[in-house]
Amino acid sequence: MPSEYAKTLGGKLRAIRQQQGLSLHGVEEKSKGRWKAVVVGSYERGDRAVTVQKLAELADFYGVPIRELLPGSASAAAAAAAPPKLILDLEALQHLDASEAGPLTRYAATIQAQRGDYNGKVLSIRQDDMRTLAVIYDESPTTLTERFISWGVLNPEAKGEVEESTSSEAAGA
Repeated sequence: MPSEYAKTLGGKLRAIRQQQGLSLHGVEEKSKGRWKAVVVGSYERGDRAVTVQKLAELADFYGVPIRELLPGSASAAAAAAAPPKLILDLEALQHLDASEAGPLTRYAATIQAQRGDYNGKVLSIRQDDMRTLAVIYDESPTTLTERFISWGVLNPEAKGEVEESTSSEAAGA
């Protein structure tokens, strides 16, 4: 009978795998057989004890800090909430010049760490995040949104979202 700790640990492993869009067999394929689907599945169900060494190796494979997998830490499942309409493309962000995109890269990494969201592909941000980034970049949220869209790191629909948000705030002032 799996312990509650093992079940919680397994749930975190499953959440990280699913955030990355991997099936159990996908993990086996991506790892070139290093991680067998049946073994990872048994870790996720809590049916099989995972050593600290194996857990560290799995964390490395998934590209997350090991603390994110341990019960009692920030929940990886928190990232599964309904996504807002402001979506950063983290893969595109990696290809930008650090001198210009550095603040955005650091800000996104901080959000990922706070949420335990390590899918590595996209990151949802909130209106407040855009306002904070606008202060960092010393631009209006609308101008900064347009810049991020032109860089290819923010979804084009974000323009309407930020404009609606800032105009409704101005109307209420």
